[in-house]
Amino acid sequence: MTSLPDLDQMTPEQLRALAAQLMSKVDTMGRKIHRDETIIEQLTHEIAILKRHKFAKRSEQISPAQGSLLDDLLNTDLEAIEAELKALHPAPAQEEPRQQPKRAPLPPQFPRTVVHHEPDNTQCACGC
Repeated sequence: MTSLPDLDQMTPEQLRALAAQLMSKVDTMGRKIHRDETIIEQLTHEIAILKRHKFAKRSEQISPAQGSLLDDLLNTDLEAIEAELKALHPAPAQEEPRQQPKRAPLPPQFPRTVVHHEPDNTQCACGC
C-alpha cells in the first residue's frame, strides 16, 4: 500500500499534478466499471434468452433426439456464460459466520419494578 502524501507540504503545482492523476484514475475506473456492467447486462440477457429457448422447446413438435441436442447446447452455453459472469463479479470478502445476537443482562444496580397483570378481585361486581 502506498503512503499518502502530506498535502500541507505540497506546492500548488504538485497539488494540481496529484489532482490530475487522481482524476484520470477515477475516469479509468469509471470506464472499466461501465464496461463490466454492460457485459453483465448482456450476459444476463443472453441467459434469459437461452432459458426461454430451453423451456419453450417443450411445447414445440421436435424429435427427442433434436430436443436432447438442443438441451446439451443450451446447457453448455449457460455454463459458459455463468462462468464469465462469475469472473466479472468481484469475489466477496469472506465473512465470519453470523451469530445470533444475544441480549446482555441488565446490570444489578438498575432499579427493578415488578408489575402484576392479574386483578386483585376476580368476582364480577354486577353479580353474573
